[in-house]
Amino acid sequence: MKIFLIGFMGSGKTHWGRLLSDKLGMRFFDLDEQVTEHAGMSIPEIFEADGEEQFRLLEKEVLHILTESHDSFVMACGGGSPCYFNNIEYMNQSGTTVWINAPLETLFERLVKEKDKRPLIKELSDEQLKGFISKKFSDRRIYYEQARLTVDETPVELQRLIDKIFHA
Repeated sequence: MKIFLIGFMGSGKTHWGRLLSDKLGMRFFDLDEQVTEHAGMSIPEIFEADGEEQFRLLEKEVLHILTESHDSFVMACGGGSPCYFNNIEYMNQSGTTVWINAPLETLFERLVKEKDKRPLIKELSDEQLKGFISKKFSDRRIYYEQARLTVDETPVELQRLIDKIFHA
């Protein structure tokens, strides 16, 4: 079983992915962490040195390597992962995709505290960040909605997700 958690940056994919993998007794991968390990550079360094396009190519490569070399896992994907290179179709064909859908207000509250760690938003004012979240979320929603399952980002929903996975 391969479970891909998708959703906007700050939606809790890594947090819930770790909990889900513990509950299911499965290996956990954070795709962003795996990309940085593979590249030998942090994501901000990749963006600065090579740009977003190179980062997205590395992300796709690492996604395929992990998916093809492991029989089961829970993977927290980057917020843009499903939006490039037909990655959402690849993930849907390879396992179960789950969209963790957090409210925009929650995303803003989390991301405003993490701006310096995230290359796409580090230079934005708080007002610009609100606009960015709204626009990017709207642009990416079409990909997120292609997930096999959708859950709201709450502890009750985590249990509902586990129940759905085992009764699918």
